[in-house]
Amino acid sequence: MTPDDVRAADTTMVRVFIQNEAGTNRKHYHDEKTLELKRVAEVSKPYPFPYGFILDTTADDGWNVDCYVLTDRRLRTGEIVECEPIGLMEQVEDGHEDHNVLATLAGESRTVDVDIQADLTAFSLNVFGHVDGKRMQVGRFLGRAEAEAHITAHRDRP
Repeated sequence: MTPDDVRAADTTMVRVFIQNEAGTNRKHYHDEKTLELKRVAEVSKPYPFPYGFILDTTADDGWNVDCYVLTDRRLRTGEIVECEPIGLMEQVEDGHEDHNVLATLAGESRTVDVDIQADLTAFSLNVFGHVDGKRMQVGRFLGRAEAEAHITAHRDRP
């Protein structure tokens, strides 16, 4: 077994439902368990990357674990894509933990460099600028191990 085989065997792949497309300021609200579209609203900034949630998870806020897919490929609202977690962005929304997994499409590679960190931070701090009293904080950008641990801790149990 080669080192690449070991890495591939240890990699946690996840299925991500794309809720919001990169480059648009349209936020789709879905029932995250049935995937039913509930409503669409405009936010203050366009999404820098496709954004959605990891299926078969439940975060501390009762919704699924949030996820940015770091890709240049056009992903459409409603698509379900296979992804590899590569990082975790700490985020607190209105005083409650609401971290985001950072992932790449299966077979793609990307590094969470300072430019990506700056783009995601600026977006998160300003996306709800139109909502009075909304408080967003961005913390550290962590690695693959922390992302995988976050996903594992929030996996739905059968």
